[in-house]
Amino acid sequence: MTGQLPLDLSGEPSWRRDDFLPAEANAVAFAWVERWPDWPGPALALAGPSGSGKTHLLRIWAERARARVLAPVDLSASAFSAVLDAIGDAKAVALDDAQGVAGDADRERQLFHLFNWLRERGGWLMLAAPEAPARWPVALPDLASRLRTAQVAPIEAPDDALLAAVLVKLFRDRQVQIGADVIDYLVRRMDRSLAAARAIVEAADRQALAQKRPVSVKLVSELFAADEG
Repeated sequence: MTGQLPLDLSGEPSWRRDDFLPAEANAVAFAWVERWPDWPGPALALAGPSGSGKTHLLRIWAERARARVLAPVDLSASAFSAVLDAIGDAKAVALDDAQGVAGDADRERQLFHLFNWLRERGGWLMLAAPEAPARWPVALPDLASRLRTAQVAPIEAPDDALLAAVLVKLFRDRQVQIGADVIDYLVRRMDRSLAAARAIVEAADRQALAQKRPVSVKLVSELFAADEG
């Protein structure tokens, strides 16, 4: 049974390439990011569950491609000129939480125009969403047609090995000595996402500092017990 710890996720994570941990769960998507600009078309969609590392990969690509990172709200303007103002002189665009365009007439229309605008100029578009674009409830047929041409790079939920590696790295980044027993305990109990790993490490470190105790199985079990209570 996993615990839903009331953890603070306000800290800004690092999106650096060196902080990304390649694993079997993200190998296909990571390979496509590394393959750029040798893509079969102008658009790539990262598709995977929440906390699987989509945003990190998108940000790695955006740094490499000098892409402008947008959110669906940036496509809400009624005039495409406002979208172009947001892009500036970039020839590549990364749209995070891209499924947020679906069902909104303005956003769908602007994404359709953006897709065409980039393709005509030899530009690039990366989308990140929980599902492949073909499964989004898009109402605009022309956009749905464009989205079906995007290469889809699937990302799976983190497996035990990846979660363990992430936890070790996060504790090490905080200069916290940690035992294998703690990592094993957390992997068995935590929600299976990288966001949950960051939150758990932060909460454990905060509790250990406040109580002047080492991070141990007893300490983290108390965190889970407090939440379940």
